[in-house]
Amino acid sequence: MAHPAYVAVDWGTSSFRLWLIARDGSILAERRSGEGMTSAAKTGFSQVLSGHLAAVEAPDNLPVIVCGMAGARQGWVEAGYIDVPAPLAAILTGAVSVPGESRDIRILPGLAQRDMATPDVMRGEETQLLGALGSASSGAQAVCMPGTHSKWVHVSDGKVAGFSTFMTGELFDVISKHTILSHAVAGADEQPADAAAFEAAVSAAFARPALASNLLFTARSGQLLHGISAASAQARLSGTLIGLEIAGALQDAANLGVTLVASGRLQALYEQAFKTLSLTFTAIDADAAVRRGLSAAAEAIWPN
Repeated sequence: MAHPAYVAVDWGTSSFRLWLIARDGSILAERRSGEGMTSAAKTGFSQVLSGHLAAVEAPDNLPVIVCGMAGARQGWVEAGYIDVPAPLAAILTGAVSVPGESRDIRILPGLAQRDMATPDVMRGEETQLLGALGSASSGAQAVCMPGTHSKWVHVSDGKVAGFSTFMTGELFDVISKHTILSHAVAGADEQPADAAAFEAAVSAAFARPALASNLLFTARSGQLLHGISAASAQARLSGTLIGLEIAGALQDAANLGVTLVASGRLQALYEQAFKTLSLTFTAIDADAAVRRGLSAAAEAIWPN
């Protein structure tokens, strides 16, 4: 029977994921909940983690490696940032200990881009990046990590050269719920998805990003004048925002291959968008990537 070696935790703003990992790297148990940083800050980070550790019957002396928003200024213990440009391996040495706990709990740092013109931060995605590429990756590539705040990272020979955040997911949520387009997309989730409308919107936004706000409005005007469905309107909104993101992300990196780190519905949408734009890409599962990144950190901190 496999023996547990450590616990890996990805603690986001609104989500919590925990894996009990064996010495051979296999997953012995898994927990998922909505107890992200926002919720845990009220309940208590230690209390939330203890409940999940008890549920998977983690031994009292088992160490825990954490990435994500638990290390934010508003989180459990601030883990700070590593400034880019920096090698991916720098993440492995920047973990901070959580004081006052009976077990060894470490939280990984984020990455910071301190350029005055393009300041940016990430927390959690750096661990996905490490797991997706490894600390000794070679060549230059653009890495896309979709989400509420999508991250695009330029990596060259194992070093993070720079990155950009795109508020694509949050903008989709706000626009579809709190603007005039909310009327156009009402009931869209009960209708079949409109792939053709999505692909057309991706192409239009990628080709003409300066017209983004005009292209967004066609989800409403197209419904009023041409009777397009709510699903088509939603596809136009989603496709426009994703096409706009890709256009911005690849503005200075058009010749780089793209590595897509995603899972589920977002993976499917971005793959569809890349294919529409004839972009070469490689897809890596986001859950597997973050586990590999956490495992690399655990093995560096607790080699035995």
